Amino acid sequence: MCCVCAACLQSAGKAREADYASSASAGASPGGGDQPEANNNTTTTSATATARGEGAKGAAKGQPKGEVVGEEGPAQLHPALLGASAALEMKPLWDEFHQLGTEMIVTKAGRRMFPTFQVRVLGLEPLQQYILMMDFVPVDDKRYRYAFHNSSWIVAGKADPVSPPRIHVHPDSPAEGAQWMKQVVSFDKLKLTNNQLDHNGHIILNSMHRYQPRFHVVVMQPQGKGGAGAAAAAAAAARIEDFKTFIFPETSFTAVTAYQNQRVS
Repeated sequence: MCCVCAACLQSAGKAREADYASSASAGASPGGGDQPEANNNTTTTSATATARGEGAKGAAKGQPKGEVVGEEGPAQLHPALLGASAALEMKPLWDEFHQLGTEMIVTKAGRRMFPTFQVRVLGLEPLQQYILMMDFVPVDDKRYRYAFHNSSWIVAGKADPVSPPRIHVHPDSPAEGAQWMKQVVSFDKLKLTNNQLDHNGHIILNSMHRYQPRFHVVVMQPQGKGGAGAAAAAAAAARIEDFKTFIFPETSFTAVTAYQNQRVS
């Protein structure tokens, strides 16, 4: 894993993993559950991510635009990310599945997502190099089972141990902002697996657990003296956040080995 990707995971995925906006509560997955807390440069939206530098909670608290507040105090969002926004493609389809309770098939060999996660990215610097990636975080600390007698998901106990987090870097990364904005970005190569010993780089998930996909836009650091790692370290020392995270609550799902709700299949 490249140091830029590792830094993105470490910062975006600490204990504060994802924040569901109040608009998401009306369309929450059946069965609900506690929602994780937000990272402050995470934008949560049910339609189009806002093109601002402040995160969901930073904005609520009136933080200045472009400023990210973390455990070590205020940090500045990278200038190349201030205007970045993302819009979910096939939103009506995602909404339809979300109302029923989206289920995603996971297999030992790995299975592609359906619907495919696709976004349109806007507001990037045309000549700046960016890396686009995804990861998946648990929605809560519970395991579920499907009650067929009343066609609903119910809590079946505590969640199974979580595997070390993995990310999926879009195969076209890195690329200039102009290239990313020219067409829809599709993560159709991404595969989900329940094989805890997977060596193919697939995203490892536990069946009967709920997950929230996250989309990250990462600024590619220039190859100066010492390489990209040194540049990333310098950015960290300067308290500059070089990634921006977008969460679409309607893309949350329950991982299954076979569809439970017949209306979903």
